[in-house]
Amino acid sequence: MLVFAGLGNPGAKYQNNRHNVGFMAADAIARRHSFSPWSKKFQGLITEGSLGGEKVLLIKPQTFMNLSGQSIGEALRFYKLDAAALTVFYDEIDLAAGKVRVKLGGGSGGHNGIRSLDQHVGNAYRRVRIGVGHPGVKEMVHGHVLGDFAKADREWLDVLLDAIADDAGLLAKGDDNSFMNRITLALRDKLVPTGDDDRPPPKAPKAQSHIRQARPQQPAAKVPESGPMAAMLKKLFGGKD
Repeated sequence: MLVFAGLGNPGAKYQNNRHNVGFMAADAIARRHSFSPWSKKFQGLITEGSLGGEKVLLIKPQTFMNLSGQSIGEALRFYKLDAAALTVFYDEIDLAAGKVRVKLGGGSGGHNGIRSLDQHVGNAYRRVRIGVGHPGVKEMVHGHVLGDFAKADREWLDVLLDAIADDAGLLAKGDDNSFMNRITLALRDKLVPTGDDDRPPPKAPKAQSHIRQARPQQPAAKVPESGPMAAMLKKLFGGKD
């Protein structure tokens, strides 16, 4: 059995926040794959279904973001599962909006929900980091993540959530690279900007040495067409008129 967890804050006032994109991903997966109705358990909302031939428990902690680890840790202990069985969907400000990256383990990156999880279950679980962009100033981060997605964001967000739901079975099979590739292609096909932070920088033109740069450029020598010099060159090299 696997556990897929979406992180967010409970309540209608938070439901469209960038911080709740993990909840949105869990809801999209449950709808697409006809999971059971949501019910209350483990201090959260849970539903069960199947992905990629694996039985999956979906959970949305209702403890508020900062205590997410309490709910998810309780579920893992109940089913006698370790962190390797867990996949977590959450918002990532250090990724451009629309980017998705999957990784195993790592630090919290300042995310309070991930910090809570690390405290309760360790850090050896899969993280599906969903980019929501950075406001550019550290002091604006709190307001950014607790702010609602803009209407224009729905152009890429709906495509992204559909793609996550469509390809969640790849995560269940452990095929993280194929999952990320499918997400990227789905966004590209819809002409959605996914950012270019993963592209290698263009190669700079080869620099000349400072000696060559300082050396004055000499014009090409002009061969005389008439006169004694021209006659001598013709005689030397056998030139003809």
